[in-house]
Amino acid sequence: MFQKHPILKHLLLMVAVSVVVLTVVFLGIKLYARQGHEFELPDMVGADIEDMRADASLDINYVIIDSIYDEHDAGGRILSQDPKAGTRVKKGRKVYVSITAYSADKTFLPDLCDLSVRQAVSQLFSMGLQGGTLRFVESPDRNAVLSLSQNGRTLQAGQEVSRGSRIDMVVGLGDEGGYTVVPFVIGKNAKEARRDVLTASMNVGREIYDAGASRANAVVYRQEPGYTGITRYPLGTEVHLYYRDASEQEAERMIREFKIDSSDIVQPEEPSAEPMDDSYDLEW
Repeated sequence: MFQKHPILKHLLLMVAVSVVVLTVVFLGIKLYARQGHEFELPDMVGADIEDMRADASLDINYVIIDSIYDEHDAGGRILSQDPKAGTRVKKGRKVYVSITAYSADKTFLPDLCDLSVRQAVSQLFSMGLQGGTLRFVESPDRNAVLSLSQNGRTLQAGQEVSRGSRIDMVVGLGDEGGYTVVPFVIGKNAKEARRDVLTASMNVGREIYDAGASRANAVVYRQEPGYTGITRYPLGTEVHLYYRDASEQEAERMIREFKIDSSDIVQPEEPSAEPMDDSYDLEW
């Protein structure tokens, strides 16, 4: 066909070349425009929100979606960002961040007396409070919260307290005392680990962060005593927690690779190591 109509052949060839050239030019212009309007988001976690806003090289619209008070941290520090670091975004893009609060909000202390430790801890954490120290005393009301205090000052239900503050509890030991199983907290952040330790009627002991570890990203990589699922400890025993920075994937890997180290396990003298489930049920 093209041999009989060479002009048609040349016309079609010219059209094809024109389409290819225009496509390349269009893509080049689009890529150039994108490079001029897009950039890679830096890692903002740990930075001060006001410092980031003052950075003229970043054209970002920051939207604060949550603020969390931490008595150990200064206000305004970025705890999380969305989109994540490394994402390419256009200038003027909204970036959603959570930060540490500059001051603590207030809340009213619920009535926790006569509740079990598990119920009391659950209520405290759901209201943005934290469980402090559990002190067990002789009382026929075993595992029941008898009184609340903060910094040595007795608290009453309905009293105003700061969110994020720690509430100490006096708990009944029962007539014969009791024992519990240390929970497994490897791979959990500080809030989750503290909650699980207290729920098991144990106390949080030393909390040690590796050099350079941030409280926002750190998870537990070591606990003392170690978890066995069967070894029982007296109520109120301290569990020491060691933290280091880890991504979500690294935390999951730590959990998968965790192996019980018998050298870390301290056997209590009185109770026998009979199999128990992992529900933190107490034995009296």
